[in-house]
Amino acid sequence: MKRPRKDEQLVEMQMGPMIDMVFLLLVFFMVTAKPIKQESDISLGLPGALEQEEVVDIPDEQRIVIEPSGQVVLNDLRIDSPESTALPELITILKRFKEASDANQADALVTLAPDDTVTHQRIVDVLNACAIAGIEGVTFADAGQEGGEAF
Repeated sequence: MKRPRKDEQLVEMQMGPMIDMVFLLLVFFMVTAKPIKQESDISLGLPGALEQEEVVDIPDEQRIVIEPSGQVVLNDLRIDSPESTALPELITILKRFKEASDANQADALVTLAPDDTVTHQRIVDVLNACAIAGIEGVTFADAGQEGGEAF
């Protein structure tokens, strides 16, 4: 025998008011949110080298002496080892000298004073270091002169 069924009422959820509430919340959050600045919009000034308007007194010429042992001496300062052919310390110092000369609107000049017994390869190593640093004003000092002869 079957049991008689009671009239069961189906409960339905009203979707219209829920959708309206979702749209109201969406509009509220869109209005109250602050726009995010993009990285390209942020103004940021990095430190850098400035062009000088007034001339600053800096040594306008560096003197490189190459001793008979192959030791490179820049303005009475021994740099790198006599066996080093790359001369990284000399290149670093000459690059800084070139940057300072450019900022001061002056020519970067280097005078080479090699000993008579120094090998030609060592002189070429020093000339390569000057070229890497971007120094074009290289002169050779004569044995009897302080200044040098243009090369």
